[in-house]
Amino acid sequence: MSLASGPGPGWLLFSFGMGLVSGSKCPHNCVCQTQEVICTGRQLTAYPTDIPLNTRRLFLDNNRITYLPAMNLGLLSDLVYLDCKNNLIREVMDYTFVGIFKLIYLDLSFNNLTLISPYSFSVLSNLVQLNISNNPHLSFLHKYTFANTTSLRHLDLRNTGLQILDQDAFHHLITLRTLYLSGNPWNCNCSFLDFTIYLIVSHLDHPDDQNATCVEPTELSGWPITRVGNPLRYMCITHLDRQDYIFLLLIGFCIFAAGTVAAWLTGVCAVLCENARRKADEDEAEDEVGQRLEVSRRIIQNRNESVHDGFPQLI
Repeated sequence: MSLASGPGPGWLLFSFGMGLVSGSKCPHNCVCQTQEVICTGRQLTAYPTDIPLNTRRLFLDNNRITYLPAMNLGLLSDLVYLDCKNNLIREVMDYTFVGIFKLIYLDLSFNNLTLISPYSFSVLSNLVQLNISNNPHLSFLHKYTFANTTSLRHLDLRNTGLQILDQDAFHHLITLRTLYLSGNPWNCNCSFLDFTIYLIVSHLDHPDDQNATCVEPTELSGWPITRVGNPLRYMCITHLDRQDYIFLLLIGFCIFAAGTVAAWLTGVCAVLCENARRKADEDEAEDEVGQRLEVSRRIIQNRNESVHDGFPQLI
């Protein structure tokens, strides 16, 4: 694995071992209370060192942090609350949260997120609330992004660059109750149909449903995505795009070509069968004529023999 995708398990184990002899101090310019570290608004440009290992609540909001190091963050095995809002974090990789299995609350809002790896949250099976709102450059979420967050109840996706969501991304979120979707440029095309149907049948709470509207196509612009399921289903069933017409034209041509070839083959077979039958009839007629000639020849021969033997010929 490349360095860009985060550290490997070997490095994480090494960091856990190193953590046994470090991390008991309070980070510089931060405030440490009982199992709580507050580094709010300290103009930090990197994740702070020397965070106590028994920390349960960590506030890193309102700084300029660009990266969350898995080797350091993973040492906080008791962490249940992590606030990283209003920073400059660009990416969340697969191993970022691998050591903080008890995490319940995670806030990554107001950052510069452009990428969340498919299994970034896969170890956070106890996560209840996740906020990744106000990341305007986050245009895509993989269908496995929330694959193992089975305890998730509140999910905030407001004001991102998301245009479409895969319904399979929410397949395992059986405890999800509140979903925020407003402020996104939703593209309500046929690929979005399954998700809109999910919004109808899931009975989720959408506090901002009036502001979660379609931007495209034009005929559905301004429609709340929680109500566009049935119109979109009708459009996808009855409306044909240019690609659909091309596909139908190709299918029609293939059917026509196949029918023409089949008709030609049928005609060839019919002609061959007719020729074979005619030839058989001709052969049979020739055989019959030959037999008649042979009988006549024998009769004439018998008569001639009778004359030569001196017997009178009877007329």
